[in-house]
Parts: sequence; structure tokens; C-alpha cells
Amino acid sequence: MTAERDEDFLEDQQENGVETNHYSSIPPSPSPEDQDEAFSTYFEQKVHIPDTGNQIFSFRKLWAFTGPGFLMSIAYLDPGNIESDLQSGAKAGFKLLWVLLGATIIGLLLQRLAARLGVVTGMHLAEVCNRQYPTVPRIILWLMVELAIIGSDMQEVIGCAIAFNLLSVGRIPLWAGVLITITDTFVFLFLDKYGLRKLEAFFGLLITIMAISFGYEYVIVKPDQGELLKGMFLPYCAGCGPVQLEQAVGIVGAVIMPHNIYLHSALVKSRDVDRKNKKDVKEANKYFFIESAVALFVSFLINVFVVAVFAEAFFNKTNMDVNAMCNATGSPHTDLFPMNNDTLEVDIYKGGVVLGCFFGPAALYIWAVGILAAGQSSTMTGTYSGQFVMEGFLNLRWSRFARVLLTRSIAIIPTLLVAIFQDVQHLTGMNDFLNVLQSLQLPFALIPILTFTSLTSIMNDFANGLVWKISGGILILMVCVINMYFVIVYVTALNSVLLYVLAALISVGYLCFVAYLVNVTFRTFVYLNV
Repeated sequence: MTAERDEDFLEDQQENGVETNHYSSIPPSPSPEDQDEAFSTYFEQKVHIPDTGNQIFSFRKLWAFTGPGFLMSIAYLDPGNIESDLQSGAKAGFKLLWVLLGATIIGLLLQRLAARLGVVTGMHLAEVCNRQYPTVPRIILWLMVELAIIGSDMQEVIGCAIAFNLLSVGRIPLWAGVLITITDTFVFLFLDKYGLRKLEAFFGLLITIMAISFGYEYVIVKPDQGELLKGMFLPYCAGCGPVQLEQAVGIVGAVIMPHNIYLHSALVKSRDVDRKNKKDVKEANKYFFIESAVALFVSFLINVFVVAVFAEAFFNKTNMDVNAMCNATGSPHTDLFPMNNDTLEVDIYKGGVVLGCFFGPAALYIWAVGILAAGQSSTMTGTYSGQFVMEGFLNLRWSRFARVLLTRSIAIIPTLLVAIFQDVQHLTGMNDFLNVLQSLQLPFALIPILTFTSLTSIMNDFANGLVWKISGGILILMVCVINMYFVIVYVTALNSVLLYVLAALISVGYLCFVAYLVNVTFRTFVYLNV
């Protein structure tokens, strides 16, 4: 990219002749009043921020900013994360809790960048990408992010279908659960017509249901608190092998999700912040960070509940142990566990079954309620992500009905086919593939967010400093390397030469595009410093 192209790349917003403010060279997106009401969603109203004078901290003001962070945190509690948690506990006990803690902290730092971009520029990440990248790379970037959203969507649909199956004692088949999920998503998404704060309160209710459900399991299992604290704060895994290493990588891949960066940068636009006032922008960044930290702390505790339950009750258990207990309690699912001494393999479905066998039917049903809340809440926020991404990258505004119909159809069709022609074990087995799919898309959120929040032409006084640029770059590189390892492990386990060749060809194109984004970032920084 030449210097002239770099200048166009950085200053194309000035060619639009739109008025800008001192703190960002990018004009905000049109207000909801300027758009057709059929296309607006979530931003039909903005939450007023009260004036509390010169107070250093105000709970009243924090309450006004509370909402976007909790909606963002739902991605840390989706069925894919819950399955990763229970597998971590069953395979490694308490030993990988420190990985979960580290991944959550990394996630918080990345979400901070997303929130700052939205607050400072008045635009979300997809909109900034639309203005800063040329047409072809922008379209490719959009397709990659859409793949991540579809993959996440499928996990959420799977989780809801399994929850319905467990709650109905198998009377609702998986394919029917899939269809129910698409129907109730349409219903719940129109809740924002009743007001933004009511919508956020509904999501808060779903998070509360998850906390109570998984907290109940935690109380009845009574995990060893000493081992729990040791596993959380001692970054070591004694006696761990390849299985535990793969699980550790899987935790990082499940926690940090690409579409969530795009989502959070859009959600913060729902607060009425005066972007022309540096003090107000700085204050908004502070309160959004505090709110995100609280929200992710809550999500971390819920994840810990799940890990600890399966670490205490099912670590080192064999299929024969579980079979005997399920048989003794009269469970109809005894045949899920063969009579052998292989280590117990659990997923969302089997997790509920084994809880029912060891701790009674109430544990099974409460587990299913928690999974349903996780799946339903994340499928709704995933739809918002899809709408923001489509509108931002393509400047294409669809109604909520059309957007939900498209995303649900793409996610439902393959999931429905598996649900009809396979059993629940194959349905939950899709989780590994979908985690790999989302891991591949991570660079397409992390590289742009670090690039744009580091540019003074976009962020002005709020651009990342040198320490953040270097540490952020190292952090993103580490996350991408970890997730690429996860992908390699998954592909090599397929034992198919044809798939190896196909994966190699796809990898070449994939790495070329990642290299392009890195090259754009590097040249942009060089140009700005010349």
C-alpha cells in the first residue's frame, strides 16, 4: 500500500464532507430519527445520563451506564462455554480454573477496546471497518464475521433444543426443540419495543436464572473450596497431559468470541453521551469499563460454578461408575454409559443426565433450565450482533424480522438435519467443530479493534498509548496462536488425507488475508509516524 493509498485509507471520512468533532475524525452514524423505523433496533431510544456534578464516582451514574456490559457478558455464558466448563471440570478437575480466570481478564481488556471505540467515535466496529477498508477486503471481513455469528448461533440452538428435550423427559424430540427455538426467538426479540431498559432487565433476569440454576448445583455438590482456590490462583497443572492441554486451549477459544467485539462496540451507543465534551467521553469510558468488569465477574462466577460441580463430582469417574449409579436410581438414560472403565466423557446433554443420576431429578431439571436460559439469551444477542454487522459492513438495513429469518434459517437448517437423522450425541458433538470455526475468525475482530483504537486519526486523545499497542499486539498474537493450535489439533484428529489437503488449501487463503490485515496495520502505523 503506497503512502497516497494510506492517506486515502485514513482520511476518506473527510471526503464525505460531514462535520466532525475534536475527539474523533469519524462522524457518528445517522440517528434513529433519520432512519426508517422498521430498520431501527435497540437504539430507538437512548438512556439519559444524569448530571451528578464533580463527583469522582456515582452509583446513580453507574446505574445509567449499566446494561451493555451485561448483554455483552452473555456471550461468555452461552451453551458452548457451558460445555467447555463441564468438560474442563470432568477432564482436569480444578486445575484449569486459572486458565478460565486469565481468559476472562483478557476478554475484559479486549471488550474495553470495543467499548472505547463506540463511545469515542459514535460508531461501532463494523461501521468503522466499512469506512476504513477497501471494498473487497471489507466484504471478505464481513463474510468471516458472519461465519462466526452463524457458528455461535448453531451452538445456541443446539443448547436450547437439548434443554427442551431434558425438561420434557424426551417427549420433545430434538428437531422439535430446534423449531421451538426459532419461534420463541422472534417473540423475545420484539421486547425492545417496550423500552430499552425493560429489554436489558429481561436479559438481567436470564442471567439471574443461570446464576441460581448453576449455583444450586454448586451448593448441592459442595466442591472442595481449598482445591477450587488453588486451581484458580496457582497457574500450574500437575499431572496434566495432551487431553488437559487441549481443554485449556478450548477454554480460551470458547470464552473470547469475535462477534462479541462487534456487539459491544455497538451496544454502548445506546447511552446519551456528548461526544463533543472530552470530560463526558472520558467519564463514559470509565463507567462502561466498571460495568463490564462487574458483568464479566458475574459471568466468571457462573462459569466457576459449572467447572467446580463437574470437577468435584465427576473428575476421574468412569463410564462403569456412572452406569452403576444411573442403574441404581432407575434412570432411563443408563445406556448412554457403556460398561467399561474408560474415563467419563460428558457434554451438555450427558451432564444433565449424570447430575440427575447422582443428585436426583431436581438437579437434572434445574440444569436444563440454566441451559435454556443460556441458549435463549445468547441467541438473542447473537441476532443483534448479526444486525449490527450487516448494517455496518454493507450499509444494508433490514427489518428485525428479515434479519432473524435469515440468520435463524442458516443456523437451523444444518442443525435440524442433524437433529432429525442423528441422535443427541452427534448434535452435541458439533460443538468442537463450531468452536474451531469461531477460533478461525478471531483475528478478523482482534486486528481491526487494536488497529482503529490505536489511530489518533480516529480516537484522537483517546488513542491507545505505546504500552497498550505493544501489550495489545502481544495479547492478540497469543490468543490467535492458542486458537490456531486448537484448530490444528481438531483437524489432525480427523484422520483423513482429503480433509488435510482441503484444510491446507483453505489455510493458505486464510493466512494470506490475515497477513493483509496485519500489513495494513503496520503500514498505517508507519505512515502516521513518518
